Amino acid sequence: ASMTQSLSGYRQNLSYPSLARFICTELTRGYFLEHNEAKYTERREKVYTCMRIPKELEKLMIFGFFLCVDAFLYVFTLLPLRVLLALLRLLTLPCCGFSGSRLLQPAQVCDVLKGLILVLCFSMMHYVDYSMMYHLIRGQSVIKLYIIYNMLEVADRLFSSFGQDILDALYWTATEPKERKRDSIGVIPHFLMAVFYVFLHSILIMVQASTLNVAFNSHNKSLLTIMMSNNFVEIKGSVFKKFEKNNLFQMSNSDIKERFTSYVLLLIVCLRNMEQFSWNPDHLWVLFPDVFMVVTSEIAVDIIKHAFITKFNDITADVYSEYRASLAFDLVSSRQKNACTDYSDSVARRMGFIPLPLAVLLIRVVMSSVKVQGALSYTCVFLFYLGLVTLKVLNSIVLLGKSCVYVKRANMEDKLFEPPSTIPSSTKITPGSPPSSSCSSSVTTQPTPRTDPLPPPPTDAPPEGEAQAASELKHRTPKKDLLEIDRFTICGNRID
Repeated sequence: ASMTQSLSGYRQNLSYPSLARFICTELTRGYFLEHNEAKYTERREKVYTCMRIPKELEKLMIFGFFLCVDAFLYVFTLLPLRVLLALLRLLTLPCCGFSGSRLLQPAQVCDVLKGLILVLCFSMMHYVDYSMMYHLIRGQSVIKLYIIYNMLEVADRLFSSFGQDILDALYWTATEPKERKRDSIGVIPHFLMAVFYVFLHSILIMVQASTLNVAFNSHNKSLLTIMMSNNFVEIKGSVFKKFEKNNLFQMSNSDIKERFTSYVLLLIVCLRNMEQFSWNPDHLWVLFPDVFMVVTSEIAVDIIKHAFITKFNDITADVYSEYRASLAFDLVSSRQKNACTDYSDSVARRMGFIPLPLAVLLIRVVMSSVKVQGALSYTCVFLFYLGLVTLKVLNSIVLLGKSCVYVKRANMEDKLFEPPSTIPSSTKITPGSPPSSSCSSSVTTQPTPRTDPLPPPPTDAPPEGEAQAASELKHRTPKKDLLEIDRFTICGNRID
């Protein structure tokens, strides 16, 4: 009986709260993670996704970078040859006789227009003094230069967004079927507008290059540090916004274009600095740390930004394979016999990268930095041109092979062999009309392919109440296909 009383007293003492009992409980209590297995599995997958983002993102960036390289080299290598062939056709028409309704094919007309724009803008750029612009910018304060550089970045995006519309309007006005010869006069204002745009955009990029050159040559490197820190400010403005898969595709295309443009600006800065130091190889090693810092900051910002965007919006890393397949589909479809656009123009529409202004500026800088005198110099220039042509051809062959592999993995071979009658309707989508079937299906196997040949007709009568609000929201954020995403939304992170 005494033992029973002692045990009951001991249990009663344990039931009372005490500091010793609390500490003992905290040291010995347990829990089971498997009771919430789905939650922790999802968290682990997010970690794995963030670890995969750098590899998948850089695959997309490298592929898109070489797409931009291919479109950029086209301006220097194949475009002059195509213009010469078009002019040769015009000269030989009286001898060979005129057969057909066109003097030149539409592609040849576009090539001649591009060549004329390049020649005129390059001639106009001779009246712009790069050295005077450099010293004018160098005399400004650091804060003012920082503000100017940010304004130039915004202006470059706006110019890229509207510039391709101007060029497309020129190409279509020059090649559309005309009933009367008087209708061809409308090409002149479009051509003058395109020349004016390319010239202004070239000057804008020149100011960007001059500002970056001032940052490189400043003694304390404070301006360069501020400009590089501006890249990390981009993270704040992006990662905390809601992104759909299509919006992330737009941002990825914009990042590819910005990275390629930054590399060309660095090339221009290095050329100008090497000219000032009489092409001394030792000065190149002086520039190398700053160049490395700019390149590293670009890559680091892109990786961090995309890693957190995919984490916050529950987007898998496999989406970058879809983006790569979409870009590959553009390349493969532009190589077909009945292609509706040139490859360089499709890159411009998709990424917002317009090679003409950048090419004009690079030619201007190279011509002013490198003096060509004598037969040996001209021979070296010709050999350099042959090297560029070789690089362009090899790059195109490798890209085309890789693109065929990506399209095959995405099971999109059948889309390449659709009837030619659907191709023109897919290139021009009027407001209010649904896209045609040649552009509406995805480049991946995830979306369900459409089985009916025509899209369902839109409903005119909106539903009432909550159904109406849901319908309006659905109309605001349509599930567009990746093949429909272009540079029209390049200036914003999310388009409703």
